Order: sequence, then C-alpha cells, then structure tokens
Amino acid sequence: MSKDHWPNRREFLNRSLKASVALGGLSLVPNPLFAAPRPQSDNWRIGIYTRPWHNFDYRVALDAIVEAGYRQVGLMSHRPEGSGRPRSVIGIETTSKEVAAVLKELQSRNLEVPSIWGGGLPVKESLQAGIDAMRKLIDNCAAVGARSVLMGGTGREELADRYYKAIAESCDYAADKGIMINIKPHGGTNTTGPQCRRLIEDIGHENFTLWYDPGNIYYYTDGELDPVDDSRTVNGLVKNGMSIKDFTMTREGGEVRKEVMLTPGEGWVDFPKVMSNLVQGGFTSGDLVVECVSLGDGSLSFVTQEARKAREFVEQLVSSL
Repeated sequence: MSKDHWPNRREFLNRSLKASVALGGLSLVPNPLFAAPRPQSDNWRIGIYTRPWHNFDYRVALDAIVEAGYRQVGLMSHRPEGSGRPRSVIGIETTSKEVAAVLKELQSRNLEVPSIWGGGLPVKESLQAGIDAMRKLIDNCAAVGARSVLMGGTGREELADRYYKAIAESCDYAADKGIMINIKPHGGTNTTGPQCRRLIEDIGHENFTLWYDPGNIYYYTDGELDPVDDSRTVNGLVKNGMSIKDFTMTREGGEVRKEVMLTPGEGWVDFPKVMSNLVQGGFTSGDLVVECVSLGDGSLSFVTQEARKAREFVEQLVSSL
C-alpha cells in the first residue's frame, strides 16, 4: 500500500475484521467508585502507559485511564503537582515512601502494572553504580506489583558494554523478584530487530527479552524500515509484551517531521501484519500496552477520549481470537 493513502481508523477496523490473523500480578480489591472494564481476551491484556497524560499528575492519569476502560497501566512519565517538567512515576530515585504512595493509588483503582519505564542507568560513573541503580529500579518495580521493567538502551556506544553488563548482572536478581527485564527498539545500538537480537543473545538470559515497538522502528530509521519487515526478524524474542505505537512522517519544504503521538490506526504501522508476524514468531499471549495517543488540544478530556479509542482499536486487533 502506498504511504500516500494509509488507512484511517474506520478503514482499519473494517479491514481487521476481515483479516484472519491467528493470534493464536497483582491481585487487588475492586473499588466500586470506578466502572468495571470491558471483557478482554484471555490471551491478551490491553493496557496504556501514563505517557499521554505526561502534563498531568499520575493520579489524574490513573483516574482517566480507568475512565477510558483500562485496568492495566504502564507507568511512564507524568508531571507531579507543583513540578515544572515531566518525570518518571517510578524510577531509580523514587523513594520507598513515594513507591508506597503509588501502590496505594493503584490499589484504590484496581489497576495492575504490566510495565514500568526504567529510564537510564548511571554507568558513566561506574559499572557498579549501574548495577546498584538497576537493582534499586527492580526493587521499586516489585514493590508496586509490576510484571516487567522496560529499558531503552543507550545512545552512547562507548557506554553500551557497561550498560548491558549492568543489566546482565541484574537478570537473576530480577527473576527472583518476579520482574522481567525488557529492551525495546529505541535508537543507537538497539534501533532494529536484528540489533536487539544481538544484545539479547549476548546476555543470554531468559529473563531479558524484547518489548517490541513498531512505531520506534519507523521513527529511528527515519521511516525507511517498515516494522512489518522488521517484525519478521524477532522470532522467539518477544515473550511478554509490546508497545502499541503508531508513526507518521511529513515533509514540508526541506523540513522532515516525525510523529509518534498518534492514536493507533492513524499512522503508517500496519498493526494486523505486525501482530501476525509476532504471533507466528511465538508471541501468542501477553501485554499490549498503548504508549501514545493523539494529544489534540492537550486537554484531559481529549486525551482520555483518544485513550478510549485506542483501547477499542486494540480490542478489534485481537478480536479474531
């Protein structure tokens, strides 16, 4: 299909309904103040990261996520009350008191946590500093009942060996805590599926796997590598989850603009084909976590509406189960 006519959401849903795609924690007390989520496939848990609400406090985001019909939330960025810029909900520097507060907020909304964004590691300081930070991050993830921690790799090639050594030295520790360590395509030495395969095979630990991100395949290759093609290279690597992220790119004059803040189904990613490839490669159950939606005017109501659309989109994607 020409990128001059990528399907809109209506066209995608019609197509996905016709496609024959063989797609094959934390137990909390429900809160009657929040509506029950819609039923989901037994094989797939559909969630959303806090990233779309990065300009709001995470507690506002959690309320909006429940309102949009989710019970799975990935913890990523938010803007704490009184803060001038976004930061991670849970990170290396998050205190035990802050972690306990996050857990309480999750429990009050009956929300489970499939994934937490891990951010960077201070390996420039030393390997031991990286290991210590990684284990603190794992402890924080375990404390809120998360199933996995998501690492972005490093864009600095001179630090890559030390970075992945710190992860390798933490795999057993994470496994003991019940936390999977995931790497995603995120530029640098982990831009494509084959690059991620080399990193994962070099570490060679069953607790270190790939969290696929089709939007990032396009983004970090400037739209040149189609994730439909790339997803054929990651057989056996995606075991517990992926980011549902779209992408588009425009050229105006000599300026190129890349965009991932899109509601899934609005961009270039052919999600049915990507999912079909991943399923054929062994990813037959797990977490499908929306990472981005269109922000529009940036209002809480608009972002929440787009989050609801994203959930419906992913439900349609797996509806052939």
